[in-house]
Amino acid sequence: MNKHNTLQSSKTKLLAFMKNWTLPLAMAMGTFVYLLFARVPCLDGVGNVMGPVIDEIFPFFMFLILFVTFCKIDFRKLRPGRWHLWLSVIQITMVLLCVLFILTRQLRITELILSEALLACIISPCAAAAPVVTAKLGGNLEQMTTYTFLSNFITATLVPLFFPMIDDSAGMDFLSAFFLILHKVCVILVLPMLLAWFVKHYVRRLHARIIAVNDLSFYVWACSLTIVTGTTVKNIVHAETKVSFLLLIALLSLLLCLLQFFVGRKVGRMFGYINEGGQALGQKNTAFAVWMTYTYLHPVSTVGPGCYILWQNMVNSMELWMVRRKGKECHS
Repeated sequence: MNKHNTLQSSKTKLLAFMKNWTLPLAMAMGTFVYLLFARVPCLDGVGNVMGPVIDEIFPFFMFLILFVTFCKIDFRKLRPGRWHLWLSVIQITMVLLCVLFILTRQLRITELILSEALLACIISPCAAAAPVVTAKLGGNLEQMTTYTFLSNFITATLVPLFFPMIDDSAGMDFLSAFFLILHKVCVILVLPMLLAWFVKHYVRRLHARIIAVNDLSFYVWACSLTIVTGTTVKNIVHAETKVSFLLLIALLSLLLCLLQFFVGRKVGRMFGYINEGGQALGQKNTAFAVWMTYTYLHPVSTVGPGCYILWQNMVNSMELWMVRRKGKECHS
């Protein structure tokens, strides 16, 4: 009997540890799996087959995360607030300053790559998963969702406007790039919202089952984070540049990450939305930023948003730990 109780106690502690440190464990798993397939020769064939499959299923994870999240929101409360305007102005101003710095100075290639890496982390929209973290932190889900839409529209406008100025080889006109980015936003954000609205009003049994599962969207997000981390490590390992330069990009992206979370929380505090403000400005859709940077700017610049993925999720893990320690964690 004592042996059974000891085993049960150990199992409970293990599950509690995994729950408390879901995000770091997901990142560690993504890193381990990539290195395993990259370093073990006999797994090359499996890795080559699974790589494209993972790339295809990743958008499905993001769709599922938002669908579950949107099932829990009150659509009547989706309206912009003053803090949305302030953070939008701050993001646009930071983008303008970064673009002006690039255009008005004769930058060496390393300096240009650094600037592009930081610009990608600034111009990138609010992460689709930001409402999930905000809900876990006890924030307002509807307010966060509203800003996520607004932020993505801002990015869809700014990228095709400024990227051709920075890189003449970007080869895109405003309208084609705008609608390409807007299409990706609609697939990731609008479609799951429409489906959630339909399920909420017309398939109520399914809706009740979905919202009855605590933290479902959070754990699906953790699975997607495993994939993103593996891809990030792959990009860093294959970056054709010096290790010291990679470390410099990583350091600057860390400082930028902390700055954006800090400024977002400061602005949010002014309007009573501290957690929402921090996640809105600090948590970025870095998977989208990596694609955007690789497509239109220097390939090595992708290391910036790639490292930002790791930093922002470490910040998220720390925030969740602090909230959990105070006994104020909410279900998402």
